[in-house]
Amino acid sequence: MQHDVKQGLETGGASPKHAFGGWEAAVGLAERWLARAERVDALLEGLPKGLTGQERARAQQLFYGVVRWATRLEWALAGLMSRPPRTKVKAVLMIAGFELLEGGKDSVAKVIHHAVEKAKTVASAKEAGLVNAVMRKMAAKLAETPPDLATEFAHPEWLVARWNLQFGAETTRKLLEWNQQPAPVYVRWRKVDEAVPEFLTPTQWSYFYEVTAGKWDEVRRLAGEGALYVQDPSTRLCIDLLAPQPGEVILDACAAPGGKSLFIADRMQTGRIIALDEPVAPGKSDIRLVRLKENLARAPAGVDVALVQADLRKVNTVFYRNLNLPESYDAVLVDAPCSNTGVMRHRIDVKWRLQDGDFARHAEQQLELLHAAARLVHPGGRLVYSTCSVDAQENEQVLKAFFDSRAGGPFELEKSVQAYPWKDGHDGAGAFLLKRNG
Repeated sequence: MQHDVKQGLETGGASPKHAFGGWEAAVGLAERWLARAERVDALLEGLPKGLTGQERARAQQLFYGVVRWATRLEWALAGLMSRPPRTKVKAVLMIAGFELLEGGKDSVAKVIHHAVEKAKTVASAKEAGLVNAVMRKMAAKLAETPPDLATEFAHPEWLVARWNLQFGAETTRKLLEWNQQPAPVYVRWRKVDEAVPEFLTPTQWSYFYEVTAGKWDEVRRLAGEGALYVQDPSTRLCIDLLAPQPGEVILDACAAPGGKSLFIADRMQTGRIIALDEPVAPGKSDIRLVRLKENLARAPAGVDVALVQADLRKVNTVFYRNLNLPESYDAVLVDAPCSNTGVMRHRIDVKWRLQDGDFARHAEQQLELLHAAARLVHPGGRLVYSTCSVDAQENEQVLKAFFDSRAGGPFELEKSVQAYPWKDGHDGAGAFLLKRNG
């Protein structure tokens, strides 16, 4: 089975005489995700290098559709087959099911015909017959309204129930609707003194632009040249609160993959940044640390940047002294690991990996990070705590626990902001500015 799944991604299961494009690549991606629940970002890294930009984009769009709508598609397939099909065939059905959801009733005949023809090459003629029979019934089921919000918007029941308690039914529906929409690509323009290309559309947020569809190659080129950085406008919230100043010494305590470190450096232009993040376990690689190094290399020439691999919670001032690093800082940013409930439109598989107990686990870790960071702030300095969560347990409740502890004594909360996607029009985030008085 493992060999079959791998082959599905690399060759699409088609013989060499058949063209291998985005649709076939999406089948391979969906097959591996269904079989092994691999992370979406890791699967996309394995797309065949020969795919053109257009076909690569199509593969991602179809695959994202399957992951985003997985339980709605499973609901539509339930009871339509006497026994489960091969994983590859299920991937074909799920991709075609997403196309039906996307295209509506006018697309039914075209989608079914296309899926059947593709199934003949990526699967078999016999299985193509199964696809034909199942898809006709599935189309009718997908036209129905599911019995509950969790199925209608393809989210875990426990998560929808949690949001209902926190936000109420009306707001929960708005959040679910938001999460199910494909996310625009935003970039932050770094060369503020230079003209912005026409394919970047201005937004209401300074220096943030939306990318015109089909311009990904240009974006990659400009990113490589250091002109822009792919980044959601919500990231500005914690940086605005941090308010980096030229010449300061700043610690980014949870730095990988480095987008916020680079943002800080761009604001400072001169000064020093210590970018710290947890080391990778022996024998493992972490693409986030690779990207952190790449991003730090693009910092303005006037900013001295040091990358340190360490767990903030497990090191003391002696550690910093031994590395000839500052033992206290003008400002510290703790952009803490969290549930990612504010960024589910971008991180589409998070909802399937998240567990109810994760919120308490994250909150405990977040409080530990805040305690560790507090020891490193100069008197009169600033500490910014931020998450990409919309959940109070990871935001306000963590701050309350911090101020109830001894570590919170020297600090006062100067300002906070909580962004909600359905209100603010970008990813959700919480950010809190604490000032140390003494």
